[in-house]
Amino acid sequence: MKILVCISHVPDTTSKINFINEATAFDTNGVQFVINPNDEFGLTRAIWFQEQQGATVTVVNVGGPETEPTLRKALAIGANEAIRVNADPTDGFFVAKQLAEVAKNGNFDLIIAGKESLDYNGGMVPGMMAALLGYNFVNSCIEINVDGTSVKAAREIDGGKENVTSSLPIIVGGQKGIVEEKDLRIPNMRGIMNARTKVLTIVEPVAISAETKSVTFEKPAAKSAVKIVDANNLDELINLLHNEAKVI
Repeated sequence: MKILVCISHVPDTTSKINFINEATAFDTNGVQFVINPNDEFGLTRAIWFQEQQGATVTVVNVGGPETEPTLRKALAIGANEAIRVNADPTDGFFVAKQLAEVAKNGNFDLIIAGKESLDYNGGMVPGMMAALLGYNFVNSCIEINVDGTSVKAAREIDGGKENVTSSLPIIVGGQKGIVEEKDLRIPNMRGIMNARTKVLTIVEPVAISAETKSVTFEKPAAKSAVKIVDANNLDELINLLHNEAKVI
């Protein structure tokens, strides 16, 4: 089985976010980048398939040279090879088109992507890839098992989960649950050394225009000051909850 894991290069959630050029661009100065957490869950599941079923695992990213340390970390975790599409990930459709082209050329059986990236939270790429390739698709995937060409998966829904059956080839939008946090791999020294010799292929993007563009960014409004109401002043508390907080 050939598995393709899509990797996003995102800011660490502890990073302080700022914008530049009149709030039209994200300021990357001083920001630590990591593997998108949803993608890391999917990568860990792919490594399980590698160890238990002899699958080969390729990781792919759309981005510039600055994303290569993130790909090298994925290789250190255990991926067999990496591909970087040499392009700025301008919007979801552009990224989906580039990833679909890689998937088509590589004839992959299982494609695992995070259900969304934690920078822009678009949540569009896996579904767009499935539409472009004509593959089966399971989003918000929290379980997946493959037996031959048969797939059993589960996806998170409101109030529970839905069990589904399908067949390869398939794309899943993974999240926590496809593996648990305790299952995530930390690269050891041997993995880091091996990653230096593994193949990282750079491919040029297919010609396509972005369908959307970011106009400006803005931070959430600062939280208002806390109002303290005397425990004996129930009328004031009810007034604030009704007229200001609007929760009753």
